[in-house]
Amino acid sequence: MSPTATPHQARAMLTMLVAVALFAMMDAGLKQLSAHYPPFQVASLRGAASLPLVLVWALATAGVRPLLRVRWSLHLLRGVLGVAMMATFVYAVSKLPLSTTYSIFFVAPLLITALSVPVLGEKVGPRRWVAIVIGLVGVLVLLRPTGEGLVSLAAVAVLVAAVMYAVSAITVRVLARTDSTQSMMVWLMVMIAVGAGALAWPEWVPIRREHFWLIAGIGVAGALGQYAITEAFRLGEASLIAPLEYTALVWGVLFDLTLWGVLPDRITWVGAGIIVVSGLYLIRRERVHAEAEHP
Repeated sequence: MSPTATPHQARAMLTMLVAVALFAMMDAGLKQLSAHYPPFQVASLRGAASLPLVLVWALATAGVRPLLRVRWSLHLLRGVLGVAMMATFVYAVSKLPLSTTYSIFFVAPLLITALSVPVLGEKVGPRRWVAIVIGLVGVLVLLRPTGEGLVSLAAVAVLVAAVMYAVSAITVRVLARTDSTQSMMVWLMVMIAVGAGALAWPEWVPIRREHFWLIAGIGVAGALGQYAITEAFRLGEASLIAPLEYTALVWGVLFDLTLWGVLPDRITWVGAGIIVVSGLYLIRRERVHAEAEHP
């Protein structure tokens, strides 16, 4: 990054923190819905609830043309990834506490940092590679055969969601070179709503009236969070802002305690701690690298 880009990096980091908080609120709502509806239906409701807000904003700020002149192949890929990520994540939170789900999902920022090298051409030094490996060790600690165990279907679902998220986040950086933020947000919501809806249709459960407010809240938090995270990856290097995903653990613990009366067990704390420390080290190494390049 150049000296003039530093304020943009700071803005990207702040935007990422806001995005994580909004998505944590959305995830708490998804967990509540998952007790009543199948995973693909919950994923479809998430996309459909956010779509009107996203579409109005996109048309008001950019008009129709930027929504149509896009790289359709990459948008389609991102849509497929989005459907898979949402469905597997919803299934996981229906079986696991939010804090446990987040702790396993923390492999995603490590994957983003690793993928930023071959795909985006970003530089990740040997010390940051060591931090990534240590973070993966933390994931293995979390998945050690205990109550949930390495063979838990819910734990595997989280890992699948993390891989889908990492690849999707990298596509944002690629698409940002040619396509608008508006197009990325609109078409992702459309594809999640339609794609997950089509898969959910054979087992669709009628929506209960008391859940309308919850679905609306998920839509608002999801739309604002999607905007924030898209902007964060547009403004900053993926290897810098991705580790800020770890702040989701704070929100996960808070929601688990206040809404479901549970706290993470010792294994979760140990594994999450290893991953968070490795993530913080990644941020520190990025700053050292930037200062060395631009004294």
